[in-house]
Amino acid sequence: MTTRAPVQHGERRCYLRGCRLPECLDAHYRYMSRYRLDRERGTTRRVPPGPAAQHVQKLADAGWTIGQIAAAARCAERTLLDLRAQTNKTIQKALADRILTARPTLATVPGTTKVPAVGTVRRVQALRAIGYSLAEIAAAMGMAKTALSNTVCGRRPTVAVDTARAAQRVYKQLGKRPGTSRRATNRAAVMGWAPPAAWDDDTIDDPQARPEWTGYCGTDRGWWSHRQQNIPMCAACDQAHAQWKAEHAHLPRSEFMARLTASRASASRRGETIAQDGRELLAQGYTVELAAERLGITIQHLHQELRRHPEAVDEQEAAA
Repeated sequence: MTTRAPVQHGERRCYLRGCRLPECLDAHYRYMSRYRLDRERGTTRRVPPGPAAQHVQKLADAGWTIGQIAAAARCAERTLLDLRAQTNKTIQKALADRILTARPTLATVPGTTKVPAVGTVRRVQALRAIGYSLAEIAAAMGMAKTALSNTVCGRRPTVAVDTARAAQRVYKQLGKRPGTSRRATNRAAVMGWAPPAAWDDDTIDDPQARPEWTGYCGTDRGWWSHRQQNIPMCAACDQAHAQWKAEHAHLPRSEFMARLTASRASASRRGETIAQDGRELLAQGYTVELAAERLGITIQHLHQELRRHPEAVDEQEAAA
């Protein structure tokens, strides 16, 4: 359990307890000087606890313990418990900022600690989507196939941190090249499992995150990209296309079909073109950030298209 450090001379806390040693007086003077300066500048030093409390609850709902969240936020567990109980009407802005930016990671907890299995499940499913069998993945992770199957099937909502770390390691190793199991890819297609290219490494562990299959998921263009590139349809694009049709249902038949054709054309070979243009910019010395900015897309989108459309290898070079 995280506890506050003992009060020492030279801290304002010591002054507030009645100590009037010179170093404690100086600490109080510095604090009040900053306080008056912030007040003159209109800088807020205390804020409502609501957003921070909601973030703590979101992390707790995702399966993180109060101790893990407190370690990530660099505060005491009691502080978070009081926050959830709405004990105080305001909290320090610096504390609120630390809590709102807190993201517990596997590196901050012991290997035997239980964490949500969502990230592990998604990584295993992504590897199966590109052709790796469950037996291959389990062997690479150093665990039994049955145990991994129980996790992927949802029978185990949590996994040990060591298991999650193993899944991360294998995902990085195997996710860069396709496997050879046709049965695994067929199973993934039936179940609608997203491949590594559809996931952002920064959000794959977030239960609220959704795979980005096309670079335009959640839009009508994304729906057409799914169709044209033979990508399993995601719910966000299916809903977006249904909404598009509802919004244009009042148009005459001829105009409706013209709009529909234009929408379909907007997604035609867009991803392949982005990948080709992106490689040309990178070959010219552009960084990934500048190349994405030049193409008018996000860095994540550029990475996705480069992975979806690998560079063609000349047959003579391949045979050499």
